[in-house]
Amino acid sequence: MNSTVSQAPSARANPADSYQLFGIALPRMRLLLIVLGFAVAVLLPLTLSNFAVFQATQVLVYAIAVLGLNLLTGFNGQFSLGHSAFYALGAYTTAIMVDQWDVAVYWTIIPAGIICFIGGFLFGLPALRLEGLYLALATFALAVAMPQLLRYEHFEQFTGGVQGLDVFKPDSPVASLNSDQWLYYFVLFWGVVLIVGAWNLTRGRTGRAMIAIRDNPIAASTMGINTSLYKSVTFGVSGFYTGIAGALGAIVAEFVAPDSFTFFLSVWFLVGMVVGGLASIPAAIIGGMFILYVPNVSESVVDFFFQGEPSSKALIWVFFGFFLIFTVYVMPNGMAGLIRWCVAKLVRRPSAAE
Repeated sequence: MNSTVSQAPSARANPADSYQLFGIALPRMRLLLIVLGFAVAVLLPLTLSNFAVFQATQVLVYAIAVLGLNLLTGFNGQFSLGHSAFYALGAYTTAIMVDQWDVAVYWTIIPAGIICFIGGFLFGLPALRLEGLYLALATFALAVAMPQLLRYEHFEQFTGGVQGLDVFKPDSPVASLNSDQWLYYFVLFWGVVLIVGAWNLTRGRTGRAMIAIRDNPIAASTMGINTSLYKSVTFGVSGFYTGIAGALGAIVAEFVAPDSFTFFLSVWFLVGMVVGGLASIPAAIIGGMFILYVPNVSESVVDFFFQGEPSSKALIWVFFGFFLIFTVYVMPNGMAGLIRWCVAKLVRRPSAAE
């Protein structure tokens, strides 16, 4: 009887926890990789030049935006081509508060996120009747309209029109850090908070409801899930993440203008999400790196083969297109899918003797 009782807790354990990678249990390996990644992120700006730190900060900003889109598309199944509008809304909220109201940049992040949450929630309400390509067209209209609204002459007193607005980078309050390093840590703080928030969200009751709606909305509704509410709230949360990314992006770039938030930016977010991997939170970082670095790598490769010939600049995006096609062909489930496949090939389950 005692032996039966003592074995009961182990019977409820997750079978996957017994698998090992390089002799280390998977849960412990995941924890080790998280700690190692966080340590690298903390030490990174101390070893790089100011420009490299600036680029790393932009990667974090893009990763937050990609994560916001992934919550909507990867976890909830709603397709969006309009997240550049939420990014612009967050950026201009920060810019207006700093430039016209003299608010410190640190106090503009949450208001930008809240405004974008409300905007996303309200946009999600009429979009409830739309799915697939029809929802994509509606969000496409949002992305196309936003730059024109920012240029609209009656809004120029707030948005600055085509001239845009300046957002001056804050000075570092830590004597041992320059402004670029301090801003990196500030963005990293928000990135960690939002990643942890997304992790908890997707693994709780709300996350299970989001995934159920994505997989089979009819079955989810039959189970008592309020699909309309969850879809609208997910749109709002996605807008919240993207708005915070826009606010941080405005601070990093120190300038906002309508031409910075075109439909092409939405496409970049979509590309980063697909390359990183759908329904994967860590993959957002890979998506952010892809958005920033791959176009620069494409330019470097073209310059190397054509010796910097001016006419060869037209081939940069051609090379990028081939690289993107190759990436999607080799990794149809994104980098996250490739990593899962590699782990599945390498893990082993201990034998009964072990």
